[in-house]
Amino acid sequence: MQLLYFYFLATTVISLILVGYDKYLARNKKRRIAENTVLIWALFGGSIATGFGMWVFKHKTSKRSFLWKFWSIVLFQLLVVLTLCFTDAICIY
Repeated sequence: MQLLYFYFLATTVISLILVGYDKYLARNKKRRIAENTVLIWALFGGSIATGFGMWVFKHKTSKRSFLWKFWSIVLFQLLVVLTLCFTDAICIY
């Protein structure tokens, strides 16, 4: 279980750094991080940090295609957690 916590901590930190660094690159008109890279890190556990980073850095908040993909990932993750919880696979009380 401790390995799982470390995994989510790492993906969260990396996701937040990616969003912040992409905003930095955008401001300085440099080559950017691919959207798919940010979305993959969100999919594999960094969705909370990606959303927080979007809010803090005011980055990718008006790009509808990115927002649709991001919220689809969040919805998918929510459905997976609810499914696992209702089947008593990972329910945390």
